[in-house]
Amino acid sequence: MIKLAKQITDRPNPREYDALISTGENISASLLAMAIQAQGHKAISLTGAQAGIYTENTYSRAKIQHVDTTRIKKEMDEGNIVVVTGFQGVNDFYDTTTIGRGGSDTSAVVLAVALQAPECEIFTDVDGVYTTDPRRIKAARKIKEISYPEMLELASLGAKVLHPRSVEIAQENKIIIHVRSSFSDSEGTKVKEANQMEIARPVTGVTVNEEQAIITIKGVSDEPGIAGRLFTELAKVNINVDTIVQSNQEQGSNRITFSVNQDDFIQAKEMTENFGKTLSHFNGVETNTSIAKISIVGVGMISKPGIAARMFSSLGQAGINIQLISTSEIKISCVIDLENASRALELLHKEFGLDQI
Repeated sequence: MIKLAKQITDRPNPREYDALISTGENISASLLAMAIQAQGHKAISLTGAQAGIYTENTYSRAKIQHVDTTRIKKEMDEGNIVVVTGFQGVNDFYDTTTIGRGGSDTSAVVLAVALQAPECEIFTDVDGVYTTDPRRIKAARKIKEISYPEMLELASLGAKVLHPRSVEIAQENKIIIHVRSSFSDSEGTKVKEANQMEIARPVTGVTVNEEQAIITIKGVSDEPGIAGRLFTELAKVNINVDTIVQSNQEQGSNRITFSVNQDDFIQAKEMTENFGKTLSHFNGVETNTSIAKISIVGVGMISKPGIAARMFSSLGQAGINIQLISTSEIKISCVIDLENASRALELLHKEFGLDQI
């Protein structure tokens, strides 16, 4: 469906785009309800609007504001297995909205909160959360339990097991997420409070994001407020800016470098160029779409110094150049050349002993 839209225009109207891509969930939900009925059980499919999932008045990345569970509870009281479409809701104009890539996870957790369930099971194509992507690194190990902050960082940094917003909502409402396989009954990974876990390792997981691009605006005057103005403009159109570095050039001018998702790259580049033209000193915009962000995550690194040094040394000894660095209390990320992504992932996974879990 996305391909069909892109065949017509590179910038489809947001409302019509959501109306198009939400139809897949409608088809899946109704077919699943039919399959359950064919097994002799009562079932009904509900769209996001029918299920009472209300979102803000934006498209493609709308946040869920509240859920009216009246219809869902009515159907459950009548003995129906209720199949609700993920990824979608309805706004104040009764337009169908979508809540972004991976939004079905968010829909599930929001419904769990609304229905006061203590745990939300997410069934997927892997049997839990791994120390890294098991499809790329054979030595990846399944993690039995992981804290909300660690899972949130991994999800935000490229791990595709869970959507970041779903983890945020689960943490806010103290709901356990159980990530399980759709193809077996085995226990998966439970995402839960860190204070309920024993922290044994400084690094829990390594992830790589190959869907980012770098934008650099050159010749920016060294004066207060310019970066704030630029990123405010990007925020107005819901472009999320990740790693940011400002460096000094000669004669009192700066370079501001930041990364964005590939999906936002074209729009972010154009907006940055237009912003630059409003400045008194502006030497153009440089871009790089052949980059990857490699990250290590772990709540244990808070109390164990030297983790950053080990990461940088390992990459350096392998001849992998670091372009940008960003950190938080529980993660360290480096932007590197795309061609080195797989090698760096395997290298750091081994460096921190994740293949020995």
